[in-house]
Amino acid sequence: MKTKDLIAEAISLPVEERAMFVDSLLKSLNPPESEIDKKWVLVAKRRIEELRSGRVETVQGEEVFKKIWSRFSK
Repeated sequence: MKTKDLIAEAISLPVEERAMFVDSLLKSLNPPESEIDKKWVLVAKRRIEELRSGRVETVQGEEVFKKIWSRFSK
């Protein structure tokens, strides 16, 4: 099967199956490293807990970008 045929077939899949296909391809290029992944899971869980408990405040993306642009426009 030629690459263009494979791509055409992949594009015809339902979106969920395309996502799984892409994820599998990406993993084949850059295999996950379990120790690093475990550390990221811990960081993500900690951050979620900080948000839920109110220890940290969220900032709207628009506000963040305003601050960034104002710093660079001076």
